[in-house]
Amino acid sequence: MTGLDLLADDHRRLFVGGAWTDAEGGATFDVLDPADGSVLCQVADGSVSDGQRALEAAVAAQDDWAATNPRDRGEILRRAFELVASRTDDFAQLMSLEMGKTVKEAAGEVGYGNEFLRWFSEEAVRIHGRWMNAPAGGSRLLTIKKPVGPCLFVTPWNFPLAMGTRKIGPAIAAGCTMIVKPAAQTPLTMLALAATFAEAGLPDGVLNVVPTTHAGEVSAAIMADPRLRKVSFTGSTGVGKQLVKQAADQLQRVSMELGGNAPFLVFDDADVDAAVDGAMLAKMRNMGEACTAANRFLVHASVADEFAKKLADRMGALTLGRGQDDGTDVGPLIDEKAVESVTGLVDRAVEAGASVVVGGQAHGGPGFFYPPTVLVDVPQDAEINREEIFGPVAPITTFETEEEAVAQANDTEYGLSSYVYTNDVRRTIRLAEALDFGMVGVNTGLVSNPAAPFGGVKASGFGREGGFEGIEEYLDTTYVALAL
Repeated sequence: MTGLDLLADDHRRLFVGGAWTDAEGGATFDVLDPADGSVLCQVADGSVSDGQRALEAAVAAQDDWAATNPRDRGEILRRAFELVASRTDDFAQLMSLEMGKTVKEAAGEVGYGNEFLRWFSEEAVRIHGRWMNAPAGGSRLLTIKKPVGPCLFVTPWNFPLAMGTRKIGPAIAAGCTMIVKPAAQTPLTMLALAATFAEAGLPDGVLNVVPTTHAGEVSAAIMADPRLRKVSFTGSTGVGKQLVKQAADQLQRVSMELGGNAPFLVFDDADVDAAVDGAMLAKMRNMGEACTAANRFLVHASVADEFAKKLADRMGALTLGRGQDDGTDVGPLIDEKAVESVTGLVDRAVEAGASVVVGGQAHGGPGFFYPPTVLVDVPQDAEINREEIFGPVAPITTFETEEEAVAQANDTEYGLSSYVYTNDVRRTIRLAEALDFGMVGVNTGLVSNPAAPFGGVKASGFGREGGFEGIEEYLDTTYVALAL
């Protein structure tokens, strides 16, 4: 099984209105293997008119889908969950080919991403409003929850399945139809997921998938239509700001999961070995190409040397290679541009006074690889501490006091995830309240959980995915005044 076997030739086309169709003019684009830059296959390249056709399909299906019993919506999600689970190996192979991560890690993403389908299959039947007496008497107050309507989902390349399921799951549960525009680097996993939903019995037009290399134009045209009522985007803060401005014209609901600059705080009372274990999770998940990745390691000066040595030993022992090869620990980055970006950040950090403990130079061979890297003596104001690295690089900066650590951690425009290692319970509470981030991981390097609300503050966006809060993003509230 190569992974591509999960996709029939027909399933490399657009998925619109329940049918696999060619893009306008038969246009296609290449999907590359980041391990060597070779072409994996061609996929239909959607145009503006193709995007509008997908919106028409979503609009046409909306009323019937909203009227579908919640139990039926939940059962479709459950069947999709079971189908994806039964094909974990196939999805993992496919994702590894188009994105680069190891098959083992890709299988972990399938398990994580699939849990959103199970979670929201259970939430579909728990949508409820409220009934109460008016405080002044004489009437009753009733609230009803209704689906917001057709949605546009723009998903990134780094988690091709999970970033889709945590939007698709609650939308289906709430009774919304949708158009998904997957990243051009990784459209194959989403197309395979669309085929799986069709097999699970999702009605035609509820889920439409339009891969395209014309993302801005296609999204803008769809968003210009007042029938679209919701936009959910995961990606860079710059693009997110543009989409928020475009959504304002039609006053569309928006959810934005944007960039991150996660601090990883290690205090003097922390279990250093446990902190290193957590650092490996928080930094090396997805080769560091994650918005939740630990971006800055802020370590108490008294344990900084020990932490740096142990982390460098672990990072240096990792093996680079193709994600499908046995023995590979770290796959390639997504493309050459990513390698150039990480290389530039490391080089400029060294120029600013940082020292390389391990790694530090791209190998220069075929494929888009960058070695796991640890830097020490990184100035607090270095560019690498201010920009999202999106690569396997751990810059270490020291602090002396808790107040200094909090100030350094909060010194960023971003506010998605943060990590704290300490054995002081009172400090834990103080930090959870003082850190200006949507998520705080305490003595753990993994914060994402389908049962928890995922999202950030400041330039990391707004809205929440997952948890009880996730389905609210796809529901409007109608208030009914009942006179007695």
